[in-house]
Amino acid sequence: MRMTETNGGAARWRTGGVQDFASSELFDRTFQEGMELVEETAAYLDGSGRQDSKMLSRSAALAYAGESMRLTTRLMQVASWLLVQRAVREGDMNPSEASQERYRLADPAEDSRPAPVDDLPAGLLQLLERSARLYERVLHLDKRMYRDEVADGAANAVLSQFEKLNAAFGRN
Repeated sequence: MRMTETNGGAARWRTGGVQDFASSELFDRTFQEGMELVEETAAYLDGSGRQDSKMLSRSAALAYAGESMRLTTRLMQVASWLLVQRAVREGDMNPSEASQERYRLADPAEDSRPAPVDDLPAGLLQLLERSARLYERVLHLDKRMYRDEVADGAANAVLSQFEKLNAAFGRN
């Protein structure tokens, strides 16, 4: 068996896994939570958050602006990812297309600095925390579904054994 056949098995497994997730109750709950958080954040930033920001010192207002941008960016990335999964579910996109790098979430290593909590409104801080937890969960799903080599190896244990046997007996 050739390596490309093994990779084909991995691709088949990944495609099935993506379709299974898109059809799952976990996806439904995650999608609903993500979209509700987007709506709640928009309502906060356009409503009470706007009022809260007007009462902040200049430096706190700058921190508020930066953190609200970080919040909306994070939520738009999650919403985009969820919409891609829904497109797979509805047959508007195939799983192999959904696996393209442009649809992957970025690892938030550079996004790990803590917000300056001293002067920021509690409403913004709560939304930041909730969005960070949601992002981490969706990033975990993204890695398991599209990037983890461990998932490929586990799903293809039999194919891997065939490949080792073929190599041992000189068949390619």
